[in-house]
Amino acid sequence: MTVTIRLLDGEQTTRLEGQLKEVFAEAFAEPPYDEGPADVERAFRRFRSQVRRRGFRAAVAFDGDAVVGMAYGYPLSANTRWWDTLTDPVPDDLKHEDGNRTFGLFELAVRPAWRRQGVATRMQRVLIGGLDNARVMLNSRPEATAAQASYRVWGYRRVGSAIPWDGAARHDVMILDLVGTSSDTR
Repeated sequence: MTVTIRLLDGEQTTRLEGQLKEVFAEAFAEPPYDEGPADVERAFRRFRSQVRRRGFRAAVAFDGDAVVGMAYGYPLSANTRWWDTLTDPVPDDLKHEDGNRTFGLFELAVRPAWRRQGVATRMQRVLIGGLDNARVMLNSRPEATAAQASYRVWGYRRVGSAIPWDGAARHDVMILDLVGTSSDTR
């Protein structure tokens, strides 16, 4: 398998929606997620607005023409309500957004047959490479031990917990500081 990673904008990513849905469905069907068709549809209703956000970018993994992984996000706006989902108190300065401070990594998924080959690491590097944001934020289920281990190796630190939407499980909120880090370490 020769996997290539392409950095795409919102318009380019939109054209891959069908394949991205398949990646999401396959990647999150197993524990601890156990996501089904309704969860996929909910995620892709959000996706359709996310790809139109200022600064949206995606790192998509291809094996030939087949999409085998995805990572995407965009900078949080100055008036984001994202921090309102926190369940733990955090310092006010952590929650401060100015429209460029934080790049939100909203999805990262790799099809099971392509895992443990460095695909997620490469997508994450491509996605955040060249960002002028001070940090990257993501949510991760605490029981997703493989994902959590990768995030820690990549330099993310847990800063709290959140319930990101009504009915969601608790997620760890993790931040990767980009200011003062070398791209060689990411």
